[in-house]
Amino acid sequence: MAGSKGVVMAALIANGAIAIMKFFAFLLTGSPSMLSETYHSISDTGNQVFLLIGIRYGGREADRRHPFGYGKAQFFFAFLVAVMLFGIAGWESAKHGYEKLLHPTTHGGGEPVDILGTAVDPVMISYAVLIFAFLFESWALYKARAEMKRQIKRHGWSGYREAFRKTSDVTTLTALTEDTIALSGVTLAFFGILLTQITGNPMFDAASALLIGLMLMGFALALAWENKRLIMGEALPRDEEQKLRERIITHDGVTEVVDLRTVYFGPEQLLVTADVAFEAGIPTRRMDDTIAAIEDDLRATEPSITRVYIEPEKTPE
Repeated sequence: MAGSKGVVMAALIANGAIAIMKFFAFLLTGSPSMLSETYHSISDTGNQVFLLIGIRYGGREADRRHPFGYGKAQFFFAFLVAVMLFGIAGWESAKHGYEKLLHPTTHGGGEPVDILGTAVDPVMISYAVLIFAFLFESWALYKARAEMKRQIKRHGWSGYREAFRKTSDVTTLTALTEDTIALSGVTLAFFGILLTQITGNPMFDAASALLIGLMLMGFALALAWENKRLIMGEALPRDEEQKLRERIITHDGVTEVVDLRTVYFGPEQLLVTADVAFEAGIPTRRMDDTIAAIEDDLRATEPSITRVYIEPEKTPE
């Protein structure tokens, strides 16, 4: 979890600074894509705040009212990020870009800005901000990818696609996807402004703003869907559960895995319950030792398992 928190802090620092610079560039140029990117970075910054709250709240110790802890709080706050921040930012960005496509206006040709005694074209300031944002987002993406690669290696997943389907660490998943979208948005804004400057046609800038908004709304939908499955108590994928069944059945004295259930109650916090049939006449002490061995084996097989409950069932003689 420390790795996830480091990823969020890196993104928070980057997005907070970038949001201020993008808004300053928008005030100077009136660029629709710069306004969309401002919405984007503001939502990203709010996103990190929500995720940090989720990490802090989710780290609370279990108590009587929450015997399995508060881990699902991170799923809830990540869901809020999708609905309240990315959805709103995406809608506002897309709406602004669409309006500018219908009613295009020229921009960016205002009075030069005096910076350290040098007259600078406001459009050049937009370019500088976007390049700076690209570097910051690349740094944040590097941190998020490093954490996700660590989890892929830990779980033996084949790559990012499998990790996206199976991970319960919504904090790192959100940061990774968000940083990828951020780099895409910066690139769209840069080329939209550039093409508008070259051709004199403001439609390119407006189209970039619209595309950025649609991209944000698409991300909001995907993120909300991923968190929905975990909030509702998703189990391990079938192939992963089968691995656990196979590990149980290899233990001496076990004849059958009658039932096995899994559920996530927090990031990297998996509960496993199993009804296990033992050989008829097996001594109680030997059964207890086997159950303890099964629990240790399951934890070694799946690192996310934090609680295991084995219900023994004796096979009739």
